[in-house]
Amino acid sequence: MRVERSIEIAAPPEKIWPYLAEPEKILKWFTLLKKFKYTGEKCSGVGTTFYYEEKSGPMLMKLHFKVIEWVENERLAFVLTSGMMKKDDQVWELESTPAGSRFNVTEEIEMPWGIIGKAMDNLFIGRGVAKHIEELIGNLKILVESEK
Repeated sequence: MRVERSIEIAAPPEKIWPYLAEPEKILKWFTLLKKFKYTGEKCSGVGTTFYYEEKSGPMLMKLHFKVIEWVENERLAFVLTSGMMKKDDQVWELESTPAGSRFNVTEEIEMPWGIIGKAMDNLFIGRGVAKHIEELIGNLKILVESEK
């Protein structure tokens, strides 16, 4: 299942980027996270690894990721390396616009459990993920725009 959402933010990409790369700033807008930390020697660039705990409803997911693309002020792409899902690949992308920036989020999720997992994706998880992404990017917009 693939979810894509975008939001316009009245700020240049370089003002938004720290909210995508610095753990204390990520936790301010990505309110589902209970913990976020880099797990290797690197804190930026391709190959950086990180861990986060995400609380969604009654479930606490413990997930490990690896950055596969890092273009400062433009694009951050990461893939799940371990956790309860079969796949959770995400891309956070910033585009300059005349009014500031457009923040695009793409998330591809695949649950384990074969056909049962696919049914869960289609019936429940997709709608919930889309709703959460919309809420989270709204949080980011409010935070960045209030920092002027």
